[in-house]
This record gives sequence, C-alpha cells and structure tokens, in this order.
Amino acid sequence: MKIFSKAQVYSGDKLTAQRQNITSTDLMERAGTQIFNWMHARMQGAQVPIHVFCGIGNNGGDGLVVARHLVTHGYNVKTYVVNCSDKRSKDFLVNYDRIKNVTKNWPTLLSCKGDFPKIHHNDIIVDAVFGIGLNRPVDAWIKALFVHFKSAKAYTLSIDIPSGLNTEKTPEDEDAVVWAGYTLSFASPKLVFFLPQTAKYTVQWEVLDIGLDKEFLYTTETEVELIGKHEVLPMYIPRDKFSHKGHFGHALIIGGSYGKIGAVTLASRAALSVGAGLISAYVPKCGYTVLQSSFPEAMVITDTNEALISKIDFKIEPTVIGFGVGIGTKAKTVNAFEAFLKVNITPLVIDADGINILSKKKALLKLLPKLTVLTPHPKELERLIGNWKDDFDKLKKVKAFSNKHHVIVVIKGANTITVFQDKLYVNSTGNPGLATAGSGDVLTGIITGLIAQGYNPLIASVFGVYLHGRSADIAVEDFGYHSLIASRVIDYLGDAFIDLFKQPEQQEQDKKEEKNS
Repeated sequence: MKIFSKAQVYSGDKLTAQRQNITSTDLMERAGTQIFNWMHARMQGAQVPIHVFCGIGNNGGDGLVVARHLVTHGYNVKTYVVNCSDKRSKDFLVNYDRIKNVTKNWPTLLSCKGDFPKIHHNDIIVDAVFGIGLNRPVDAWIKALFVHFKSAKAYTLSIDIPSGLNTEKTPEDEDAVVWAGYTLSFASPKLVFFLPQTAKYTVQWEVLDIGLDKEFLYTTETEVELIGKHEVLPMYIPRDKFSHKGHFGHALIIGGSYGKIGAVTLASRAALSVGAGLISAYVPKCGYTVLQSSFPEAMVITDTNEALISKIDFKIEPTVIGFGVGIGTKAKTVNAFEAFLKVNITPLVIDADGINILSKKKALLKLLPKLTVLTPHPKELERLIGNWKDDFDKLKKVKAFSNKHHVIVVIKGANTITVFQDKLYVNSTGNPGLATAGSGDVLTGIITGLIAQGYNPLIASVFGVYLHGRSADIAVEDFGYHSLIASRVIDYLGDAFIDLFKQPEQQEQDKKEEKNS
C-alpha cells in the first residue's frame, strides 16, 4: 500500500475534483459520509453520547458532515466548534450552514477560554479539530482541551490524523496531540502511524475509500510503501517440479565465538528453512560439535582458533554470505573481517557485531559490495550513523547513508523499515513476541537464504522482513508473546509461506476450526 505524502494528498484531492467534475465541498461530503457510515455500521443507533469537536478548517468541515449525518439518523450527538481564529475555510462554512439547517441544537462555539464540555468515560469523542495541514504549535487552550479528552478516558475517534500530530515532524509536547483509540484516514495511512515516537498517538487505524481518482492512486510514485501480503505475493518465486538443491544457492553464515555459537545455529537454520539449497557455517573450532549435533543439515567449516574468528579462509563458492552473528569484536576478528572485505565480491548480509565493526572502522564501508544488506537494531544503527534528534531525522540520515554507500539498511523495530536510497518500505507484520534473544539472527538467516535463491537483495530484505514477522504472528497464536522464542519463528516459516496463498475466508475458517478443536 502506498503511503502518500501531505503534498501528494492535496494533489490527489485537487485532481479528483477536476477529473470527476466535482467541488471540494462534494469531496468533503464523501469523506464525512464514509466516516459516518463506518460509525453507523458499528453503533446501529446506540444512544451513547457522541461529542464531535470540529476545527474551522477542512478537517473541521469533515467533522460537521459527520455530525450532521449523526443528527439526521437520530444519534445522541453534541457538536462543538473550536473557534480560536477567524480563518475559516470555505468548505467549513458551507457545512456549518448545512448542519444548522437540520437541527435546532446548533454547534456550540468554544471561544478558547473558559470551561470545557463535560465528557463521561462511556461517551465517544470524534476528533476533527486539525488535519494534516497543521504546521504550527497548538495554542495553550487547545492543548488543555486535548488533555481534557485524554483525562476523560472516553473512546476517541480521530478523522484522518490525530489532531496536533504533524505528518513530517515529531511533536515536541505529547500533551499537545490527541491520543486516539482509532483513526480513520483518507487516501492512505500516514507514516507517523508507524514510527516509534509517533505511533502511540493512535492505537488502531483504517483507510477509508473516498473515491479519489484511480489514475492518481495507481500511477503516483510514493517515497514510502506499507508492506503486506498484497505487496509481497508478487515477489514470491515459485519452484519448478524438476528443480534441485543446486538451483537454490549456497548460503554461508560466518560468525560465532565462544558461548555464542547459538547465533550461527539460528541464522543457519533460518537460511535453510526459508529455502536455500545448501548451507555452510564458518565458525571457531568450539562451534564444530555444537553445529554438527544440533543442526545436521549444515556443513561446517572451522577457523584455526578455538574461541573466535581469527581468519576467514574457505574453499567453497557461496552464493551469498551472512556475516556477524555472535562473532564479537576482538582485534583478531576485526582484522580478519578487514582482510576478507578487501578480496570479497560475494553479496553480503551483515548483522550484529559485523555492524559494530563497521561502526568502529568506517573506512571499511568503502569495501562493501553494492546492495550489501545491513540489519541493525537501534543501538547498532546509532553507532553506524550517529545520533538523531527524532525519527524523521533518523530516516533522513539512513537515506543519506544508503545513498552514499549504495547499501540496503533494515531498521529493526515494531514496524521494521527497509531503506534503500530514498525509498522506505514499512513492514506490517510482527508482534512483541519478537522482542526475544536470537530473533535478529533469524532475520539475518532469512534474508541470506532468500538472496541465495536468486532474490534481489532489496526484494529479499522486504520479503524476508515480512516472512519473519508473519511467522511470528502465526506462532504467537500457539505460544503467546512471552513464550515465543527465536527457534519457533523458524519452525513457523513454512506456515508463513502457506499463508501467502490463503484467501481471507480460508483464514477465518482455519481460526474457527482451531478454536473448536
């Protein structure tokens, strides 16, 4: 799913009005009506008090449309206009007149001083104060109003975006933003719904179709894309009946040190489980028995050193190399990595201490093959690119880093974001169960295993992140968040692949059968 920028949303609205020969007021009516339809389908006339708070711009106009339909359908609704300025939009004024024509209970004008309306915790708040056009800090009284919303503990539904939340900047004051239980967004979700510092402002979100111009939606290129099943299914490469293991590449995992051979075992198992034809592991001598006994499918090559990687020397010709899991940053290992990079031309996936070594010796970045995949967690990323002031600054710096070194950066997190040059791919799968030891090693193995099979490194990264999260989503139904361990994510990779081809109705049927059993 494309995630449109603020400028693109405005452009789409304008193009839609032109090409469909409608006014901006007509488009506002569509938007507000879709919000009402969503609410009406769930409330079915329930007489819960609904408080609709409208600003005086276009987002407020959407709110007035919603309020008018709620009134005409007999709901218990109170409408308020946050009347802190005289800069009312044209479409707001049109809909202000329209709601006055259908009820004697005209909207209450809040003059941004005095007391707030009383809201019970069982009530519903519809937040239509500010939209995506907000580009300034909110006034102190409006901030206090938002705090009043939060303290009331009423269910809060925001229109398009929680009021006070900027689409391109992290809020400086979290009390100056509405904390929504649900946000109904137009055109696409907003990037801020997925970033660590801003996702907290809406618990859930949904995109409503308001009939924007189809050509605009299909042909407009966006900087950000949300990755779900629909996006990854075309990436899948089916297997031929007469294929054999030689067709699916040879993955090599280089890593491990005394006490950390488990990381290599997890990465190697994941690479083979995701479909690599052959898997070899290059480890210190201490890892030989561990790997041969715990993962017999792997071939094992050992360093001459007992406890760490001191030299990287192998005779095989791998398709791709995953480097860094459990490897440590001892001087001998750093020197071995540098010597290896000077002669290596094989595609690389680098994780963990491999990234830490690059951070300490940034000159080595020049030796990386193009399209090398880096998979840092937040602290590793900070060591690599330096500090950032907020999530937007972080993304800006990662894009600059990717452009400079022509590498792919997988920013691991709740919504893992894959970055290549100026493009962002936001993952939609995964859950808190992945916050466990070894899950990053598994992801490294998955991406390495996909590249081994012939997937482009960028596709392998995006697809691999999706499969990693989807496997965890399926596994968590059996184990819960607390008991999900990394090896179980590997065990459920097959289910994640099968799930790609399940229709929604089949998924629902499977859930019913599991519940009954």
